[in-house]
Amino acid sequence: MADPADVLRSTFGDELRRWRDARRFSQLALAAAAGVSQRHLSFLETGRSKPSRDMVLHLAHTLELPLRAQNVLLATAGYSPEYTERPLDDPELDEVRRVLQTALDGQLPFPARVVDREWDIVLANAAWAQLALLCGIDVPVDVGKNALRLCLHPDGIRPAIVDWEPFALSLIHRLEREAVRRPFDERLGALVAEVQTYPGIADLPDRVLCASSDDLMVPIVLETVVGRLQFVSMAAVLGAPFDITIEELHIETLLPADRHTEYALRGTIQK
Repeated sequence: MADPADVLRSTFGDELRRWRDARRFSQLALAAAAGVSQRHLSFLETGRSKPSRDMVLHLAHTLELPLRAQNVLLATAGYSPEYTERPLDDPELDEVRRVLQTALDGQLPFPARVVDREWDIVLANAAWAQLALLCGIDVPVDVGKNALRLCLHPDGIRPAIVDWEPFALSLIHRLEREAVRRPFDERLGALVAEVQTYPGIADLPDRVLCASSDDLMVPIVLETVVGRLQFVSMAAVLGAPFDITIEELHIETLLPADRHTEYALRGTIQK
């Protein structure tokens, strides 16, 4: 979220103000939402008053900051982190991994994966592992391990995606919405910039061009060795996380959008 040296150089008031601006709160509006006086909030931003730890967290919750950003805000105020961050393979997260893998395997024979804050695929079920093979594409490892690169990079499954433009645009809009929620996440920003360099991305229209005005979502349709498969994507997160790693994970499942896709997967995917 932020370089440690930048955190040390930044003041609490600076960090609070930039998040307030990013969330489009005036000082008065944030004071009203947090139930504090505008005078007190002004003193906090200018450094004339030092916030208590509880006040830092209260303002962070009011601004709906991600856990990583809350830790940064605490650090600028001189407090220790509130939330832990451990790699997913940490022994203390064994139970979390088990729950996630159980959720993924419960979706079989439909493809499902767990994606982290950089859209890297950190866990997947057997159906997801076989998806590229069904598309008849040998995807390079560095492309295949990231959900965005897999779908948008020309070396991924992009050639197998029918009506790639509207699907790609919907995915980019989702990425941009995530960037708005985490405006100071340098890694996410770098990923947004990288995607913009892929062939054809800059030429996409400004809006999703749906096949029909009756469409409620943009599906992903793949040409595969078992015929054309049509999916809709469903995303889920773990509720009320108190660990940064867990908060930044989400589960994505590709559900069949027609009976042909369902029957084809049930007859093809090896569990």
